[in-house]
Amino acid sequence: MPSVLAGSEEAAIASWLVTPGQTVAVGDPLAEIETEKAVVEYNSEDAGVVGRVLLEPGEAGEIGAPIAVLISEGETDADIDAALGQAPAAAVTGPDSAPDATERDPDGGTPVVEAESLEAAAEEAAPAAPSMPAAASPASEEAPQGDSARLFVSPIARKLAKERGLDPAAITGTGPGGRIVRRDVEDAVVPAGVASGAVPSAAAPAAASAPAAERASVAPETTSPDGVELVPHTAMRKAIARRLTESKSTVPHFYLTAECRVDELLALRARVNETSSVRVSVNDFVLKAVAAAFQAVPEANVTWSDEGMRVHPSVDIAVAVATDGGLVTPVVRGVDARSLSSVSTAVADLAGRAKAKKLKQSELEGGSFSVSNLGMYGTLEFAAILNPPHSGILAVGAATPQPVVVDGELAVATVMRCTLSVDHRAVDGALAARWLAAFQQAVENPLSILV
Repeated sequence: MPSVLAGSEEAAIASWLVTPGQTVAVGDPLAEIETEKAVVEYNSEDAGVVGRVLLEPGEAGEIGAPIAVLISEGETDADIDAALGQAPAAAVTGPDSAPDATERDPDGGTPVVEAESLEAAAEEAAPAAPSMPAAASPASEEAPQGDSARLFVSPIARKLAKERGLDPAAITGTGPGGRIVRRDVEDAVVPAGVASGAVPSAAAPAAASAPAAERASVAPETTSPDGVELVPHTAMRKAIARRLTESKSTVPHFYLTAECRVDELLALRARVNETSSVRVSVNDFVLKAVAAAFQAVPEANVTWSDEGMRVHPSVDIAVAVATDGGLVTPVVRGVDARSLSSVSTAVADLAGRAKAKKLKQSELEGGSFSVSNLGMYGTLEFAAILNPPHSGILAVGAATPQPVVVDGELAVATVMRCTLSVDHRAVDGALAARWLAAFQQAVENPLSILV
């Protein structure tokens, strides 16, 4: 399984684009892989014939575990079985192979295993060899001392077994070549008296796989006595929690708020929608105003990195989209060079595919800035959490009639509050204030956006 999303531990096969027996070249599409937030097309890294697919559509696999086997002319199912069942740590080929089978980087590995190379590696690495080859196997196998039989355990399965106090040697593997995978550990019976997270000792009772009826009796309760239901986290929710916790705890945020009068913008939007075939929203005007602010203050269009400041040549803005599974932030490219109708069309397309989980991975990456608009829900004002690695995010509230002072006299105007969250490592306070003033100027003079 390829590493298709930073920090992911597993992904699922959405659909296969090839069938066993089909010849593929380097770069040919093999499968569509569903990540936490998108469906990504994966292309072959090697040439050969598809000998076997190891995961059915809808099935998930750990990052680095094989999903298919490519064979050369003349090789058979026996060669595939030998490759999957006997491959030592040198079995995986590819640039992302990890240096240690037991400490494998979950983001490394290659998803397609070449049967011939696996057999060659198996012959070169004898069990009694003093050191193992550098690359790690897809299953991160272990060989108990004093036992010539290898124990194939995936990294996630090993971690889960440790947390549950299970001995992997007592679990029957159902993965390719008898590999122990996550579902095997989840289906195993936790030994009595072993607390969650305890490390099993040599004296710990052996755990065995249980039939479905027996597993039901030991499954954790999902409803507490007071009626509170426990709903397991989805992969997307875990990703959101991980990234936003990291952002809030490691990125120095500071905040600035501006009140923008939007009467002229609303009137202009109404006139545009009367004559244009593409309906535009207030948020489309906001995106164009953000681009105008970056054109006026280009030094703010940067992001922080440990190596140096990354200066962005174009204005690429991530737009927060609420879906049933959680928040996604697809990126609209080149907003500064797009027309208002083009921005509206791009946002509508990205939002529709985000809700259908049909975004491409490239559409979730890049950019330097985000916009989150909760105004349509009636929220007057809020402060958003930065979306790493972006250096800023604009939180847009509702446009409501409020008393204002015009030329020393009290009047009523439609006011929209916008709060800018900024990464202080990349953008200082004075620079952020200049940017926000430029944004306010663009919003309150919307004709400048269209010129």
